[in-house]
Amino acid sequence: MSSSRRPSSSRIRRTTVAVVCGAALGGGVAPAQAGSAASPAPSAGQEARQAARFWTAQRMAEAAPLDGDRARPDGPGPGAAAAGRPQGTLFQGTRVVGTFFGSDGPGGTTWHCTGSVIDTAARNIVLTAAHCALSMRGDYVFVPRFVKGASPDQQPYGIFHIQRVFTDPRYVPDKGSTTTKKPASDLDTAFARVSANQRGQSLQDAVRGGLTFTRANGYTHTNVTVVGYPSYGHNSAGRAVKCTVPTKQLPGYRQMSMTCGGYYGGVSGSPWITDYRDDAGTGHVIGNLGGYNGGGNDANVDYISYAPAFGADAANLLARAVANQDPPAGLPAYQGLQLPGGAARWQKAALMASADYTGDRLGDLLVVWSDGGVTLYPGDGNGAFGAEKRLLKANSTWTHARNITAGAFTGGRPGLLVRWSDGEATLYPDLSPSGVGREVQMAKPNSVWKNVVQLTAGQFHGAEGATDVLARRSDGSLVLYTAVRAGSFGTGKQLLGANGTWTKSALLSGGAFRGTTGADLLVRWSDGSLDSYTGVSAGGLGTRSRLRGPNGTWPHAQVMTTGDLTSDHTGNDLVVRWSDGETTLYANSGAKALGTENTLVPPGT
Repeated sequence: MSSSRRPSSSRIRRTTVAVVCGAALGGGVAPAQAGSAASPAPSAGQEARQAARFWTAQRMAEAAPLDGDRARPDGPGPGAAAAGRPQGTLFQGTRVVGTFFGSDGPGGTTWHCTGSVIDTAARNIVLTAAHCALSMRGDYVFVPRFVKGASPDQQPYGIFHIQRVFTDPRYVPDKGSTTTKKPASDLDTAFARVSANQRGQSLQDAVRGGLTFTRANGYTHTNVTVVGYPSYGHNSAGRAVKCTVPTKQLPGYRQMSMTCGGYYGGVSGSPWITDYRDDAGTGHVIGNLGGYNGGGNDANVDYISYAPAFGADAANLLARAVANQDPPAGLPAYQGLQLPGGAARWQKAALMASADYTGDRLGDLLVVWSDGGVTLYPGDGNGAFGAEKRLLKANSTWTHARNITAGAFTGGRPGLLVRWSDGEATLYPDLSPSGVGREVQMAKPNSVWKNVVQLTAGQFHGAEGATDVLARRSDGSLVLYTAVRAGSFGTGKQLLGANGTWTKSALLSGGAFRGTTGADLLVRWSDGSLDSYTGVSAGGLGTRSRLRGPNGTWPHAQVMTTGDLTSDHTGNDLVVRWSDGETTLYANSGAKALGTENTLVPPGT
């Protein structure tokens, strides 16, 4: 997707660009990312009572977003344009979701986004989008289950003054905007601390509930309910909108996408809830409406919405909000989910391996390119990768590498085993971000290793910390090498003799698909079918399970490797490079099913 910024004269689609001077309260919201200290708490309800004198029923009823409304696409009437497309339902709202209001003083423009109550020990935390929070200043208030036409004291749960907002300092919007289309849009999440309402009640006490912050388990979900407050131009009664739909990944981003009409300006920050029930006061929230372009596509249509999928970054930010502490400063620029370079470059990724080469106990991705270059992508433990580290420039030697696999062959940190075109095999036991290190010869040129077509490593003989090598030869035979160490392949045992079946094995990858030790094997066959073999050992190939039958998709899988790349810290995360350069992570794959599909390199880039 394009990351170019629209002209500065364009309206930002879902948030305000107002700078509030705090006319009602005479003070500003403390922006946590700026490092300011929290002010002493006033007597319970004082701030809300003061704000209520400014926020009359009329002022709230006249509130309008400064952004341009999202629009239905051009064409015939809505019925024809939206045939088969889900449409949001307007309703009275729920107590754990509300709106924000802010102003630049009497007679100024007012504004609202959407926020939701989060269940925490602090009992005063509201979730919204970062691009909303960046504009919050002194007289902003949060109103749960807002009722248009009612004064602050007539609102079902009162109003709550915003004391302090927390955004990730790496969320950097485009110039002249509060949104971005860059990888940092993954961080479009914010939390706000609020004071007591006019009655002196904490937020959670008043609404009698709160949503449970929950890390998203991937991007694909069957039923997610999104509740928000669309602008009055399409919602004269000021009601909330809700829609329950499946979600999928926004390719190239750590974001979910949904399709449902009726989400016009004002819905930014809306919670994405996996187990929503009307006014239940509970539920699990896995994201908030926001992200790329403020939470929608380049055309700003009302029926496509995005949300950052909650992970470690959002969890850490929430912890800071609960503790009322500044987010850490000096963090490196956010890299996002995507691997750099685009699909055209990744078509040239000839070989891949995964292991903890940086020594931080998180899996990394190593790539040998078709020009002989070797690069390392440090993993963050959540399915994303840091900046590329070049270990070798393009060279003629490494263009002769035919197979690679990672393993702790020397009993310490992992190394890299390479089988070359002339049959030589070498081990690089000291590979690190600073280079490939020394070379140890494992087999001489023109050895039997010249007949090896595929190889992979695993703990196939069950000794903790040891790594074995399984080799498939050109005649279909399989040989398992145990007690592999620097300079020796240890003991070799033939598991299968020459046969026609295994000559059709196209790719092999060892992993921990049962969630225990890495004694399992995944095979991609020439017809596209996928099989797992669990419990591979010197006694045989263990139990076979079919994950995919013959198909037209998987013959396009050109390279694959398995590693520990996500938060469960199990070697069951499968990375596949496809023929068009698209690169995919199947997180938490099992012996009988592939895991959640995450796009690392989108097609066509």
